[in-house]
Amino acid sequence: MHGTYIVAQTGQGIVIVDQHAAHERLVHERLRKQLEAQGVARQGLLIPEVIELEEAAVARIAARASELRELGLVVEAFGHGAVVVREVPALLGEVDVQGLVRDLADDLAELDEAVGLKDRLGEVCASMACHGSVRAGRRLNPDEMNALLREMEATPHSGQCSHGRPTYVALDLKDIERLFGRR
Repeated sequence: MHGTYIVAQTGQGIVIVDQHAAHERLVHERLRKQLEAQGVARQGLLIPEVIELEEAAVARIAARASELRELGLVVEAFGHGAVVVREVPALLGEVDVQGLVRDLADDLAELDEAVGLKDRLGEVCASMACHGSVRAGRRLNPDEMNALLREMEATPHSGQCSHGRPTYVALDLKDIERLFGRR
C-alpha cells in the first residue's frame, strides 16, 4: 500500500507493516548475530566510494577504522576532508554508502572516545541497518513481502525498528467491524 506498507490478513484480523522499519530490524538482528558468531562478512566495492566530510569527521572515522572493519565497513582517510570506503557489510546489499558514513560520523561525535564501538553495538548496527534496508516507496513483489513477514515471525524484537518505532500495527476483526458499524 502506497509503496510503504504491507497489509496482511491474520487469523484475528489484519496487520499493517511498515516495510522499511521491519526490514531495518531484521537487518539489525542479522548484523548483530554475524558479529557475535564469526564477524561481519564484507563485500568489496567495485569502485571505492570517496566521501567528503569535515576534517573533524574524517578524524573520527579514521580513529575508529579498525573497529569499523570488524563491523564490516572498511574505510580510511583519503586526503584532506575525505574518506574512501572500500568494503561494506555484505548483508546490507545495495547501501547508501554516503548516508551511512555521514550518519556514523555524526554518531561517533556523540560517543565517548573511550567507549568501544562493540560496546555501542546496538547504535552502530542501527545506523548500518537503516541504510541497508528496503526503502519506503520501493514496491515489493508478493514473494518479497511474504519473506519479510515470515522472517518477522521468527525474529526476536521484530515489533520495533532499531530506533524504537513500531514495525507493524494489528487490528482485530472485532475492531474493524466496529469501525464499520457492524458490531
